[in-house]
Amino acid sequence: MPYDIPAPMLAKSVPRVPDPTKTTGGLSFEPKWDGFRGLIAWDGESIEIGSRGAKPLTRYFPELVEAFSRLLPEPCLIDGEIVVPTGEPGAQKLDWEALSQRIHPAASRVALLSEQTPAMFIAFDLLARGERDLQGEPFEARRAELVDLLGDVPHPMHVTRTTDDPAVATGWLEQFEGAGLDGVVAKPLAQPYAPGKRTMLKIKHARTADVVALGYRIHKSGQGVGSLLVGLYSEDGTLVQVGGVAAWTDKKRLELIDDLEPLVDRDAEGRPTTGEGERSRFTGSKDVSFVALRPERVLEVRYDQLEGHRFRHTVQFERWRPDRDARSCTYEQLDRVSAYDLADVLV
Repeated sequence: MPYDIPAPMLAKSVPRVPDPTKTTGGLSFEPKWDGFRGLIAWDGESIEIGSRGAKPLTRYFPELVEAFSRLLPEPCLIDGEIVVPTGEPGAQKLDWEALSQRIHPAASRVALLSEQTPAMFIAFDLLARGERDLQGEPFEARRAELVDLLGDVPHPMHVTRTTDDPAVATGWLEQFEGAGLDGVVAKPLAQPYAPGKRTMLKIKHARTADVVALGYRIHKSGQGVGSLLVGLYSEDGTLVQVGGVAAWTDKKRLELIDDLEPLVDRDAEGRPTTGEGERSRFTGSKDVSFVALRPERVLEVRYDQLEGHRFRHTVQFERWRPDRDARSCTYEQLDRVSAYDLADVLV
């Protein structure tokens, strides 16, 4: 019985863990797993892994395809997250970089990585079971069916833990970040599954940092600043690019060109100095060149996570900081997340 894989239900951001008494039927809280969204369709003969986008993930995770085929007790359609854990037992955490490397065009590379950095699947919703379509059922009922179906299924499949206590969820928000998780999700217990709709709530880590403007890219329209590249100084005094600020309005993009003009670094002949930004498998043929700026202007940005030496996602502009000296913008100002073993999150 082939299943039609729907668009996944989405979440909208809220600044803090919500009060469940203000939602009809209450809320269920669960950890927000930092991975690839995956909808697993098993018809008893074949596995398909749908994604949040239009690109299926099936070919990139052969170890999960094998595990699903072997472990799933009956045909079903499951919503969840594909993640890659790394580290020694007792000190494991989710590794976004290792996960992102799994999307590779070469089958030989995919096979090698499936052995070197095997993925696991965190199930958090059940959309169909056998002949029954469960999408119209309230989440409370779907969750009960999910636990009944997968409660005894071993690694690499796991059912995410949940709580109805907002105090516990608030604790998770802080504790689980040390294991590489991305925040907390709140789901209305009484609502049906809503493909493509932002009916869930997500609470992510949000922090601020003072960073140095070190360059900008021209907007794809050819007019104004598309993104502002920002950096931090390392212990040895090196200015390291840590991310970019985007989402400017059309008006602001044009204003920024004029505002940043006095800071444009120029060669001996007065021509703007340009640089080449970092490339990845996600940039493809995209133009990543930028106009270099003298590192003098400081701005405050909001960010959620640091991945290695870079911000995990695009950061958000807060304000300019003319009171700050650029050399004071170092990594030392950033929050240091306490380590937390991934195994303790899975319990």
